[in-house]
Amino acid sequence: MKYPETALERLMESRRLAADLQVQFTKTADASNRAVMADTDEASAAFARETGQATEAVQKNIDVLAPLLRDLQYSDEYRLLDEFKGCFEKYRQMDRTILDLAVANTNLKAQRLLFGPESAAAEAFRSALETVAPSDPADTWRVRALAEIGVAELREIEVLEAPHIAESSDAAMTDLEKRMAASAQKARDALKTLSGLSASGSRQSLADATAALDRFMALHAQIIELSRRNTNVRSLALALGQKRTQTSACESTLQALQDSLARRGFAATR
Repeated sequence: MKYPETALERLMESRRLAADLQVQFTKTADASNRAVMADTDEASAAFARETGQATEAVQKNIDVLAPLLRDLQYSDEYRLLDEFKGCFEKYRQMDRTILDLAVANTNLKAQRLLFGPESAAAEAFRSALETVAPSDPADTWRVRALAEIGVAELREIEVLEAPHIAESSDAAMTDLEKRMAASAQKARDALKTLSGLSASGSRQSLADATAALDRFMALHAQIIELSRRNTNVRSLALALGQKRTQTSACESTLQALQDSLARRGFAATR
């Protein structure tokens, strides 16, 4: 790009760059927010890349605008640009943290496990227990009740996992985990008691139920680990809290810079 030669040309270019700074900064903030709200890994990554491109454009405009303002000896505008640079650097540091959390998507991954593979394991557990027969017909009601207890406890775990995934408090998550551990133990106790009451022909059904329960609990452990990392919850909290405050500060400085340059423009035309 050819460097503006006259003072008027440098002023006009400065005003254009300041306006484009506002546009590119807005694009940066919007793309970052979309990365936080995206519901797939691919979308989060795409918006993160878009954020990076807009951020580079902001930095490029800063680097070009600074010497123009210095040459024009616009000390007030140069100070405002320098103020924005400091504000933007703080914003970038915060945004990098938010994007790193957002693209990890641990809460979304936990949800997918809950409503996909884990739900299938719970259904396999239920189906296997439905075919368990008692060794003594007099125990039919008890066998059926134990099977229902086992299934109900797994369903209880699934119900409690949903608020665990959405929870931000460590203490609240710990309380939910204790309740889920109690349900898991009750399910295993019911299965153990069933094995002592079932007919020999139900051994395969019990083996299938045990395998399904083991799959369920392995997936449960993964869900809790992902939920504990809480990257989606944490990125959203930062985006709605500290980032919003920092964004507003940067935008105010940019608006002050544009207003100041606009006043310079009016003076030059009189």
